[in-house]
Amino acid sequence: MDIERIQKERLSWLKWKNIAPLRELLKTLEDIKVSEIEFEDVIRIIGEVSFKQKEHIKDVAWAMRPWRKGPFDIFGVFIDSEWKSYIKYNLLKKYFNLKGKVVADIGCNNGYYMFRMLKENPKEIVGFDPSPLFKTQFDFINFYIKSDITYELLGVEHLPIYKKKFDVIFCLGVLYHRSDPILMLKWLKEGLNRDGEVYLDTFYIQGDDEIALCPKKRYSKIPNVHFIPTIKTLKNWCQKAGFNSFEVLEKQKTTTNEQRKTEWILGESLEDFLDKNNPNLTVEGYPAPRRVYVRLKIV
Repeated sequence: MDIERIQKERLSWLKWKNIAPLRELLKTLEDIKVSEIEFEDVIRIIGEVSFKQKEHIKDVAWAMRPWRKGPFDIFGVFIDSEWKSYIKYNLLKKYFNLKGKVVADIGCNNGYYMFRMLKENPKEIVGFDPSPLFKTQFDFINFYIKSDITYELLGVEHLPIYKKKFDVIFCLGVLYHRSDPILMLKWLKEGLNRDGEVYLDTFYIQGDDEIALCPKKRYSKIPNVHFIPTIKTLKNWCQKAGFNSFEVLEKQKTTTNEQRKTEWILGESLEDFLDKNNPNLTVEGYPAPRRVYVRLKIV
């Protein structure tokens, strides 16, 4: 694969008929003086704005729905995203050290985690996500933050041919979307520098057997979920991919405190994905979503 050709082709995705009007909206933003930026649970951009400016910022952000990751506060415009992404970030934060590291976020969405990482003083941050909508949301936020984060409209499959390797790779909520999870794990390994590490989060099912759930059509109303392993099976996959260090960091059940419907998304959220009579099951009758967070290394 020719990575430069792929990058050029994917930039053209920003001209899609549903994305192009949003890109035009970016051109209408005023370069407002930012007095402070808080990279905390709420990523907050602070500065003096008029009522008219604030309303325009809200209109632009509103046009870019749905907002999955966040929350953000842009000059008093609060973007109440579907996910309280700080719950996951804070869960992992105590395990990583990004100072001076070259970092990749695979499936970076609108960049919430990457913006949070700026406070950890990494050498460089690169996000990979093939969604032109999420790239546009990132550009909207970064218009005011003015970070030097690189956002690539690429997927995990491009890691082996990307122009650089990484000290730390985050891959959160991607593995179950891949029909060949071992191959994806191999791609992650190929994207690492020597002594690098991967922080992975994925759905899992409880049990001591070396098995995986293979949903017939959908899982929790998600159409492209292929395999949900037990932790033992996940470990086997990682070892087959070449990782010989597999460390379980956290296990957590997804709740409506973390993922819920707000006015900033379109359609349904977790409460609609679970059995109304038994929240321990999805609407399809499968075990309700649980996530495991692991650190992978080659030692």
